[in-house]
Amino acid sequence: MTINILLFKTTLLIYFVSTLLYLVSVISRKEHLGSYAKRVLVGGFAVHCMTIFARWLATDITPVASLHESLSFFALTLVGIYLLFDHYYRAAILGAFICPLALVLMIGSTVAPQQPVASNPILDSWWFPVHVSLAFLGHAIFAVAGMAGIMYLLQERMVKSKKFSGLFYRLPSLDVLDNINYKCLTFGFPLMTMGIISGAIWANSAWGGYWRWDPKETWALITWFLYAALLHGRLTVGWRGRRAAIFAIIGFACLLFTFFGVNMFLSGVHSFSDFAG
Repeated sequence: MTINILLFKTTLLIYFVSTLLYLVSVISRKEHLGSYAKRVLVGGFAVHCMTIFARWLATDITPVASLHESLSFFALTLVGIYLLFDHYYRAAILGAFICPLALVLMIGSTVAPQQPVASNPILDSWWFPVHVSLAFLGHAIFAVAGMAGIMYLLQERMVKSKKFSGLFYRLPSLDVLDNINYKCLTFGFPLMTMGIISGAIWANSAWGGYWRWDPKETWALITWFLYAALLHGRLTVGWRGRRAAIFAIIGFACLLFTFFGVNMFLSGVHSFSDFAG
């Protein structure tokens, strides 16, 4: 077993333990378990960083060229962004939504073929790591926004129905959740924009054109317009609360399709099979 595989499996195990602790913390309403879950997650994040670095050293390519690598890197950025938001908002309950998603991404990475992609001149560009880093950071931030949107709708439903479950007392206030949604938008949208711009520059150096209307590019643009509409609505019309939460969820669903659906089911220059050649 290589060091890379060992580190990857260790990361997967730690994320599994952290997820269990977060979920048990919510079900049992024992807040100290949430604190333990975060400590375990921080350890998992550190091991995951070593996993990505080991993969990079082994392949000499930014480790996002295959589906296995991309899912793992997505999980890494997701956990990292969550830990930053938890540091400022102290919303441990958010980990019960984010950590399972990171675990699912890691499980998907385990199922995907793990062999490194063959050397490809397309990937031999500094714009490649810049583009994918910006894109995945934006994805992770919008994932937090989507989960915060789900939490908002759950909280709002309980408030309106006046039927309060144990989850109600663990969720942040509606104002805090709305603020998280807005902060995600203000940081995520510029990252997404820079990711698209850097991708266009990389495409020009790799294929001789800034925009090819590839399915991935088309859906990325659709997703960008969705988030642009949400940002415009918040800044000019005053969209808040339920409408903003629903938009955040729809935007994240569209983003997931752009990442998974386009890469796996639609052919184009952004498919993982194209990088493998």
